[in-house]
Amino acid sequence: MPEKNTYPVQLLQPDGRRVWDRVHTPLIADVDADRLRAMYSDMVVARRIDTEATALQRQGQLGLWPPLLGQEAAQIGSAHALHADDYVFCSYREAGVAHCRGVPPEDLTRLWRGVAHSCWDADAVKMTNPAIVVGAQGLHATGYAYAAHLEGAEIATIAYFGDGATSQGDIAEALGFAASWSAPVVFFCQNNQWAISAPVRVQSATPIARRALGYGIPGVQVDGNDVLAVLAVTRQALQHARAGAGPSFIEAITYRMGPHTTADDPTRYRTDAELELWRGRDPIDRLRRLLERERLWDSAFEHDVDERAAAVAARLRAATLTMPDPQPTELFDHVYATPHRLIAEESREYAAYLEGAGR
Repeated sequence: MPEKNTYPVQLLQPDGRRVWDRVHTPLIADVDADRLRAMYSDMVVARRIDTEATALQRQGQLGLWPPLLGQEAAQIGSAHALHADDYVFCSYREAGVAHCRGVPPEDLTRLWRGVAHSCWDADAVKMTNPAIVVGAQGLHATGYAYAAHLEGAEIATIAYFGDGATSQGDIAEALGFAASWSAPVVFFCQNNQWAISAPVRVQSATPIARRALGYGIPGVQVDGNDVLAVLAVTRQALQHARAGAGPSFIEAITYRMGPHTTADDPTRYRTDAELELWRGRDPIDRLRRLLERERLWDSAFEHDVDERAAAVAARLRAATLTMPDPQPTELFDHVYATPHRLIAEESREYAAYLEGAGR
């Protein structure tokens, strides 16, 4: 893992032309036509999931949704670098990563509809549920990674967070602990330029990846809209962790083309010109141009991808609209891993209150 780089790693230009990089190009030498098409398909599906969930929220079917529009390459490229037994600690925006980890569309909106404490079974897919507390997952990932190291597990752990989370003490503490104890964790920052309405320039006066160097952690910047570059640097970082070399930090330079959440209005703090600039760097269009250049694109493939995306969206919508409302006392389920006397007592008291209130 290189200690620093002065510019973002890029292997694919916006016009679809490849870039040769003596360090990182060999890391994707095995990426053949099928893998390129698979990543493209996953990116389109991730965007369709996002579009459908956003529409459901606008229609009053979800309480909230955190869009990932524009960040598909950062999520899909990094997810394709993971092994099945690696463990993912996400923030609240990684629906694309969840899709790649095997989370069914039916489970993606349970939390956001307000019918459950979580969306999916974390152990089944080796990925935690959305973390609403900004930055908390960095500490969770570091602790898990260190525990796995003590048990001799040859896995890597990855923590996703945004540029705004780097201003939280939790991330600073996680970096310090990971560096001191050589925890095999990859810190993956999706720098989407905005922490709600605060631009990245007020989050850090220096490139965020350089801040990792102050902890003794190697950091790298990557073009986060370049799925091949993201795949390469994430593979490099994960191998660094599995080899027992300690933590590393990736700053994926990308852009949130939608709102922070569906409760946000980005037109109040950013310009149309800025949005148009980043639309020209659209990660899905970039990979499509590569497929066209290398004669891997045809109408049959396009049709298959569209059909797959539509099927996933239909499953997500149908499941969301038919999710049953939970019983009120389910609020106390899964608070602890094992039965807890205080929680059981509170559950009984609440049930008695509801009965007395005629509910």
